[in-house]
Amino acid sequence: MLYAFICTDKRPGGLALRQANRPDHLAWLESLGDRLKIAGPFMSEDGKEPRGSLVVVEAADLEEARAISAADPYARAGVFESVEIRPFKWLFGMPGAKEGGA
Repeated sequence: MLYAFICTDKRPGGLALRQANRPDHLAWLESLGDRLKIAGPFMSEDGKEPRGSLVVVEAADLEEARAISAADPYARAGVFESVEIRPFKWLFGMPGAKEGGA
């Protein structure tokens, strides 16, 4: 099953923590291998500054998804004000998937 991590950076202070921990965060994303489906930052309205993250991973269950999320260096460093983890069903745009499939 897929899970979406919807992360909101704390303000103030989140940006500095994000920048300081970015190399470790990127290494963590790479370490997820095929379990990682998509990842990237939410941006400020002017598109110049990250304000959060969206990460979609494959996990056996919600407990495993929570463990994966907790291992994110951004989460461990306190970048996020909040993290919401939701089951996610990817219907369109998934490489190799039939569009509109269940």
